Amino acid sequence: MLLKRFTNSFDAAAMAASYGSVSAVTFVTASQFVESAGHTVGGHMAVAMVLMETPAVLVAVFLANALRHSVRQPAAVASVSAGGAATLGGGPVTPGFGKVLKDSFTDGAHLLLLGALAVGLISGSAGKAMMHTFSADLFKGMLAFFLLDMGLNVARHLGTAVKASPVLLAYAVLAPLVHALLALLLSVLCSLPVGDAALLMILSASASYIVVPAVVRQAIPEANPGLYLGLSLGVTFPFNILIGIPLYTELANLALS
Repeated sequence: MLLKRFTNSFDAAAMAASYGSVSAVTFVTASQFVESAGHTVGGHMAVAMVLMETPAVLVAVFLANALRHSVRQPAAVASVSAGGAATLGGGPVTPGFGKVLKDSFTDGAHLLLLGALAVGLISGSAGKAMMHTFSADLFKGMLAFFLLDMGLNVARHLGTAVKASPVLLAYAVLAPLVHALLALLLSVLCSLPVGDAALLMILSASASYIVVPAVVRQAIPEANPGLYLGLSLGVTFPFNILIGIPLYTELANLALS
């Protein structure tokens, strides 16, 4: 409701999906930082990350579908978008509820997270020991390569993000702070340990750069990826990595120690 005052409703829905969801790469980076600061992190926080990814995507898609039904698109020649959604003379043909659920839960990155949880649950300590070389010894190097790839994505979309409304640019910095403070309040009310509270704040402050763009590109093809990806990846991601993670960890330490 706030964002659509400064951009069209489809872009607002896509941005709401991005900022309502969470970032796996921010989570794993934050886990390393919080543990290096001497705080214990519960393994259940990985489950929290997976559970926090999907709801915002579904809500945004439903908002977009509601908008399509309330405002009929002008007649147009049938065409197929890059994401696979067809536009016909009577209006756009949008993915049904079943397809939205399928896309949300079977997207490669999301399916990988869910599958990893299942494998870890089944294999237990023995599986953890077998994967130690990959998940511990090689982790930091792989993370560095992944961040480099994310940087290339930022470069491709940063131009559109820079040209966005100053309000949207401000939102990309202020929204994470507001979301993190709400998470801190919940953490204090629930008396969470410092490490878990810090990670909950970081998850709440993050935005999705992988799962949401993959789903929204098909489910809301009317949205401009330069906005929802450019702002979240080009502004919010570096803000959280450079400033947000140490700030949220320190706030959690002050509030719960």
